[in-house]
Amino acid sequence: MNTRKILHADCDCFYAAVEMRDNPALREVPLAIGGSVERRGVVATCNYPARAYGVRSAMPTARALRLCPELVLLPGDFDRYRAVSRQIQAIFAELTPLVEPLSLDEAFLDVSNVDRFQGSATWMARWLKEETLRRTGITISVGAAPSKFLAKIASDWNKPDGLFVIAPDQVDDFVRRLPVKRLHGVGPSTAAKLDAMGITTCEDLRAWSLESLITRFGKFGQRLHELSHGIDDREVKVEHERKSVSVETTFERDLPDLEACKDALTPLVERLETRLQQHGHPSLDKLFVKVRFDDFSLTTLETSGHATSRESFVLLLAQAWQRARRPVRLLGVGVRLVSRDARRQLTLPLSSQ
Repeated sequence: MNTRKILHADCDCFYAAVEMRDNPALREVPLAIGGSVERRGVVATCNYPARAYGVRSAMPTARALRLCPELVLLPGDFDRYRAVSRQIQAIFAELTPLVEPLSLDEAFLDVSNVDRFQGSATWMARWLKEETLRRTGITISVGAAPSKFLAKIASDWNKPDGLFVIAPDQVDDFVRRLPVKRLHGVGPSTAAKLDAMGITTCEDLRAWSLESLITRFGKFGQRLHELSHGIDDREVKVEHERKSVSVETTFERDLPDLEACKDALTPLVERLETRLQQHGHPSLDKLFVKVRFDDFSLTTLETSGHATSRESFVLLLAQAWQRARRPVRLLGVGVRLVSRDARRQLTLPLSSQ
């Protein structure tokens, strides 16, 4: 682990950044990219002036406009965003072939064996930031660390336009002091449960045995144990075939019943449709819902489907909720995609008899 050098590069408010680059008049005004109020849309991203009003991504547009009445709302131009993303990803590839894109605006890079810049991950990160800004006009934040989970935390540490490095000999001290709410997968409900156990930092978490964490959090307890000790051996995976697209939300307060879950479903479906636009409207094979109840039990239900609609997801949700009939802490919706092999078979010409 100590020999690995992982960078996590993340564009700052990417969609809004592209709009501000192309129209400088938008730079100083609160700006959000998202769906309209009439369509019960949600905010895909917003710039930092909008964030000063409390506007956040995944927030219903109606609420964003209540918080900031002067908010400038634009629909997304995903063809333009994808074009800029390709430029940025090409810069990443100049540094290392080991690039794992996570979305249009972020990626992991394994630079462990890169000789440029005397092998310094810090200098590589500075080069990425400078070249991306010079060539595309987009600002990125970069984190450098010996693991993916720490690199991702580092990229968010000094946003916007941040650069934060966690050297191998700093990992243990950094992780000990790290708030547990910064760990991947710890949403508001889990954070509240950890706080009730007297756990606010990873050092607090280390005092609990693996067995006791698994008892309280199920399989996620093992992940909490590993992350609190700085353990994350996941490799950077070069882009592979995407098998699914999904979105999910962990709620600050558990949803008490099925009707509350149905109300929460609409913005999730809107976000899913936005994600599918980002990926170029891929061919769909199945629809699915994911429900985690307040006792941390998890259920997933899917059905065949070639188009997303709220009605289809409502039917799935109703069936999934019946499996436990408990308050819900996490809700997700997604689609399975038709594989490349299947698409290829569908387009093969029929052989003549």
